[in-house]
Amino acid sequence: MAIEVGDRAPEILGLDQHGNEIRLSDLKGTKLALYFYPKDNTSGCTAEACSLRDGYEDLRKAGYEVMGVSKDSAKSHRKFIVDHALPFSLIADTDTKLQEHFGVWIEKSMYGRRYMGTARTTFLINEEGIVERIIGPKEVKTKDHATQILNR
Repeated sequence: MAIEVGDRAPEILGLDQHGNEIRLSDLKGTKLALYFYPKDNTSGCTAEACSLRDGYEDLRKAGYEVMGVSKDSAKSHRKFIVDHALPFSLIADTDTKLQEHFGVWIEKSMYGRRYMGTARTTFLINEEGIVERIIGPKEVKTKDHATQILNR
């Protein structure tokens, strides 16, 4: 069952790039831009992460913390963070449980081949842990995602 606007986000989000457990309650009083992306160091995912990096201070001023989620390992996330000077954490959802919970682990198709993958989606979660807005796969503008989050 996919998470929808008005639903409560799960308490345990997963492990970050350092193996630390990320809990929603640790962010109490802060809004969260939780963005799901397919793969570290690919063109679209890098553009999205860099947009969020470049807009990070404005997002923080608006009360948001940013966290990314992909199937990549913690080691891959650490390299991605260093390579692109990302100021936020990335969750290593290697078993895709969080992606499945949010409904973004979906069947995709490319050149007639079907496979499972991540639907690029951002969930904006309020200070109480409730999803207020979802920016879906067809809406995400990777090169301008921070502005997209800030401009309702």
